[in-house]
Amino acid sequence: MTEKHIEDSSAPLMEHLIELRSRLIKSILAFVVAMLACFAVAEPIFDFLAQPIKHAMEAKGHDPELIFTGAHKVFFTYVSVAMFGGFFISFPIIANQLWRFVAPGLYKSEQRAFLPFLIATPVLFIAGATFAYYAALPLAFDFFLSFEKTPDPGGEGIKIAFLGTVDEYLGLTMKFILAFGICFQLPVALTLMAKAGLVGSDWLRANRKYAIVGLMVTAAVFTPPDVFSMMLLFSVVYSLYEISILLVVMVERKREEKLRAEGYYDDEDEDDDADDAGGGGDAAGEDPLMAESETWDSEPSDEPDDEPDGSKDK
Repeated sequence: MTEKHIEDSSAPLMEHLIELRSRLIKSILAFVVAMLACFAVAEPIFDFLAQPIKHAMEAKGHDPELIFTGAHKVFFTYVSVAMFGGFFISFPIIANQLWRFVAPGLYKSEQRAFLPFLIATPVLFIAGATFAYYAALPLAFDFFLSFEKTPDPGGEGIKIAFLGTVDEYLGLTMKFILAFGICFQLPVALTLMAKAGLVGSDWLRANRKYAIVGLMVTAAVFTPPDVFSMMLLFSVVYSLYEISILLVVMVERKREEKLRAEGYYDDEDEDDDADDAGGGGDAAGEDPLMAESETWDSEPSDEPDDEPDGSKDK
């Protein structure tokens, strides 16, 4: 390979690397700007995130308060809040930069197939985060605070009181939100796998019992040991599993229509119908007398084969 050929082959790679660097720089700048903006209002954001524990403590008759055990704890908690909010705000820009980098290498049909999933991913994540904030977290903190104990006067017991720290509370809240947001991506994941031919609707239905067990384990891991909150998460995620089956069926129907339009699917159906009607491998309309005559003709003959005269001399 000549030096000119090497330079020509390396040029597209360098162009892609330069474009990738540009997209990454824009994504990082968007995240940094959004994080700084969120840090300026980190305290109101934290107050919003602390509403579930606030309501749970008020329901127990306590003054809502959280403590910090280090001088730097509140500052780094606000930094975490800013990073968390900055990622939410900048995600549409990051997703747009990712799409602009990947889209030129896709066909038009692939772009039309991939774009809905790019839109559905943040929508479902926000839905999962909303469910975690308004449904799961209040149940979880109500369960956790139920372990508080006030002994009777003169009793031998010891008082157990909740003294939550700001960093521990924020860490638990973010874990809940991220866990529920990821669980709500189940329809996107299964539909993409169906488009790739990795799963099918029949397979999902046949393995429904294993999916139920897996979803129950997932709900038990992501929720406190409260049966009500665990069943709440399981019911929602299992509903998403059933919705995913319907989406996979739609994908299979579109694939079937495409095969019919191209003339492949009908031939396969006709062959399958013919095999079923013939009882295996024989054709349905085969004449048994013809089959018997062919078998008779195929038997070896006692007469010697006629060979050319020259073959014996040779």
